[in-house]
Amino acid sequence: MGARNPLLAAPPYPVEQALKALGANLRTARLRRNLSLQELAEKIGVERHVVSAAEKGKPSTGIAIYAGMLWTLGLIDQLAEVAEPDRDAEGKTLAQSRERGRAGTSKELSDDF
Repeated sequence: MGARNPLLAAPPYPVEQALKALGANLRTARLRRNLSLQELAEKIGVERHVVSAAEKGKPSTGIAIYAGMLWTLGLIDQLAEVAEPDRDAEGKTLAQSRERGRAGTSKELSDDF
């Protein structure tokens, strides 16, 4: 059965590379802790092939799998840094450009004294 979502079937190159890098980093962390695929899988309650797919950067791997792996490896704090608003320079610039320069005044006159 083929992937229904085109992002899963053929992700943009930068997405594909980021997922592969994340998987490779998680594999390195697992090996440094001397954990087998099976041991890590048992700790997060999935089958071995799921952890293997994550380490390969398979696009269909759910974020919860990555989060569970990070948690098991003691790296969960790094997940909170993903898309951190304070690090989003482009987003900050766009938000500032949309801010009003000064408070507006009501254009209607009121005779309520």
